[in-house]
Amino acid sequence: MRTIAELEAKLAEPSEALVKDIAAIDGDIMLLGIGGKMGPSLARLAQNALKQAGVSKKIYGASRFSDKELKAELEADGIETIKVDLLNDNELQSLPDVKNVIYMAGNKFGTTGNEHFTWAMNSYLPGRVAEKYKNSRIVVFSTGNVYPLVPVFSGGATEDTPPGANGEYGMSCLGRERVFESFSHRYGIPMAIYRLNYAIDLRYGVLLEIAKSVKAGLPVDVSMGHFNVVWQGDANEWALRCLNVCSTPPAVFNMSGPETLSMRWVAREFAKRFGTEANIVGTEADTALLSNCSKAHKTFGYPRVSIMQMIDWIAEWVEQGGKTWNKPTHFQEREGKY
Repeated sequence: MRTIAELEAKLAEPSEALVKDIAAIDGDIMLLGIGGKMGPSLARLAQNALKQAGVSKKIYGASRFSDKELKAELEADGIETIKVDLLNDNELQSLPDVKNVIYMAGNKFGTTGNEHFTWAMNSYLPGRVAEKYKNSRIVVFSTGNVYPLVPVFSGGATEDTPPGANGEYGMSCLGRERVFESFSHRYGIPMAIYRLNYAIDLRYGVLLEIAKSVKAGLPVDVSMGHFNVVWQGDANEWALRCLNVCSTPPAVFNMSGPETLSMRWVAREFAKRFGTEANIVGTEADTALLSNCSKAHKTFGYPRVSIMQMIDWIAEWVEQGGKTWNKPTHFQEREGKY
């Protein structure tokens, strides 16, 4: 992939399993918070799956849409966009009623010093959304940050691992889950909690950050020495397929790739492709933010894009100076301060 158009096309390629699953979903689909990193490609993926399935459904995308170009692009792709401030209750209540909701709204970066807004977005708003969509099924985007750091050789936190969020961002995300869970019990709302870390594409993510450091000869600090990643196309597909496995109480899924990846190994793989040496500093800690995603892989299958394919794509993208987003993941953070 050498252009944004090629990247977006790859992200929007549905699998046969998604085409089958989306055809089985009754009703239209609302993406709340479509303006983030994953929302636009998720919407296009849903549209392509519907076309291949020969099914007619509306895909709505709601966001503040501070980027007017994005709004126009999505509309050109057939997405029905709605400009809305979800924290404005009048605007929230004016949204159309739909059978299927994928909740992607939230706040992470800039939490430190703006904690009040983070809690409002991540823990207060979910209650208002659940009240609005109490007759729908809801897939709730969450994060592996609700878990504590776990031993590297543990295999990662499972869905049965007690939450131990580190820092206000992680705690507010656990608040999001608990509020949605409460309304699921109250109204019998079918839900799925989607705990993701970390999705990547060529423009952002853990692998890109490591690749850029290696290419520039900058130090790669391996203190947070291990992590999980998954290709954004796979992550988007699983989010849509979660609509078929919603339940009361909510079904919970850890979402990422199957490997516990070594940052040292990944840095050296990029160095091979760049014909250089990785400038490794620090010593790997015994713990890391890791998720065991065996339950999701049993339910939805393994990712279609492998870790080696991701490394190859990103190395080529960095070599050619491909467009990137200034949206660092802060995956090295061990104190939960974002």
